[in-house]
Amino acid sequence: MSHYPKQILSSLALGLFLSYLVCPDPAEGGDLMPAVPSHHTGNGYRNNHIQHDTKSLGNLLKWRWEAFWKDIPPLESYDFPLAENDTEFLRANRTQPAVTWIGHATLLVQIGGKNILTDPHFSERASPVQWAGPKRAVPPGVPMDDLPAIDAVLLSHDHYDSLDDGTMRKLAMREGADQTTYYVPLGFRDWFEARGIRRVVELDWWQSETEGGMTVTAVPMQHWSKRTPFSKNGTLWAGWVVEVEGFRFFFVGDSGYGPHFKEIGDRLGPFDLSAIPIGAYEPRWFMKPHHMNPEESVRVHQDVRSRKSVAMHWGTFALTDEPLDEPPRRLQAAVQKHEMSVQDFIVLRHGETVLLESGRQAGP
Repeated sequence: MSHYPKQILSSLALGLFLSYLVCPDPAEGGDLMPAVPSHHTGNGYRNNHIQHDTKSLGNLLKWRWEAFWKDIPPLESYDFPLAENDTEFLRANRTQPAVTWIGHATLLVQIGGKNILTDPHFSERASPVQWAGPKRAVPPGVPMDDLPAIDAVLLSHDHYDSLDDGTMRKLAMREGADQTTYYVPLGFRDWFEARGIRRVVELDWWQSETEGGMTVTAVPMQHWSKRTPFSKNGTLWAGWVVEVEGFRFFFVGDSGYGPHFKEIGDRLGPFDLSAIPIGAYEPRWFMKPHHMNPEESVRVHQDVRSRKSVAMHWGTFALTDEPLDEPPRRLQAAVQKHEMSVQDFIVLRHGETVLLESGRQAGP
């Protein structure tokens, strides 16, 4: 471990940058307007269960100071070999339910003849610029050029590891892109339309949209938003439930653990497949309200009654203090503790495809 002052300054600078990804500001103002949902404020949004949880600049500096003294492995020390995938199959598949982990929170989900992309991120860095900020530890498991035509894109929130400007612009230029529908939480329509993306469905929590036999529902998550110093909680954050041909898919996005998962399971579950984050959780005193650890991720799997879950939001960008390869080990231990099968909550390699069973074809 080095003690050079410049490394201390570097750690603090990184912390200030990551504050846009993991440190919320206080929700501002105002009384709720009559007949407005409780998560709406006069000028933005807030969580249902932790609306007063905030982190100060002092908390942020404490986190970065503690991180400086930890033995956190450098990005270059990791080796995540890409899985071989059959791009011809992915391009042609319209019948076999399948999920492919591309990296971080980006998955290609193929169900009911639909190709669904979650929080698409194909750039080198999770950052407003590509010359600084958190860098990929591993390339995308499937290059964008090898993707099939995309029917739907699900966006969870506005942080740079989920909403990537360069990726969205490139997706909009792909052949057939005018047939892709973007499902976004409240407050994003103008952002997408400014980039030439017109097929945008903007939903509040518990609102649904049905198109082409597929029903998409926005569900509440425990997180926050901030893309610039002046946009705190100005856009909504959400998870997504997709039902098509009897198959139910649940995409969490980012969230802390809370009672909202049991409510989602009771109202819209059970699920055939859930994509649940397992990384970006240390230090716990700082991250717990807005990011789950693997033990909590297993509780989500149980709360929503998921037949199978796939791990995401790990092993791609170093955003927090835990080693990048730690979340799968802790997940395996939690799965064993709950006497579950390792096939119930699976960890994929970047680029790996898993074939799924068909949906239940029945109600809850």
